[in-house]
Amino acid sequence: MEESQMIERRYAGFWLRFAAYLIDLLIVSIPSVVVFFGIIIVSVAVIGGSGSEDFTPQQDFAFALCFAVAAVVSAFVFSLYFAIFHSSKWQATLGKRALGLKIIGSDGGRISFWRALGRALAMSLSAVFYIGYLLAAFTEKKQALHDMIAGTYVIIND
Repeated sequence: MEESQMIERRYAGFWLRFAAYLIDLLIVSIPSVVVFFGIIIVSVAVIGGSGSEDFTPQQDFAFALCFAVAAVVSAFVFSLYFAIFHSSKWQATLGKRALGLKIIGSDGGRISFWRALGRALAMSLSAVFYIGYLLAAFTEKKQALHDMIAGTYVIIND
């Protein structure tokens, strides 16, 4: 095998990935919270405009529906942030970039937007009891559950 084909990858460990995720969480939380509370405030203004403290069952249902829509839209903003940045020329979110990390596919190259979106959606599975995230501390190539599902790796960008 030629020397140019032998590329040593340094996989990013759990704590480095965790730090990058915290940075991303701070960044993406701002627009998510604005969108979430924007939807809630508008729904309160429209649905609860009578000034009465007693709400009808229909108003209660409408509030619950608006809350669910706000949660889904916020989750979409979160997923879109990760998908756009992971499939970009940087191959990294702002948090990963700040810490010198990037996402690669199993071929070592950049991943598509759709693969990045699938990876972002699979992060919700990793979030169940955070067990999926913790896998990155114990697997040989430091993959979390969502990396295994999407066929991706987080590496230290040399």
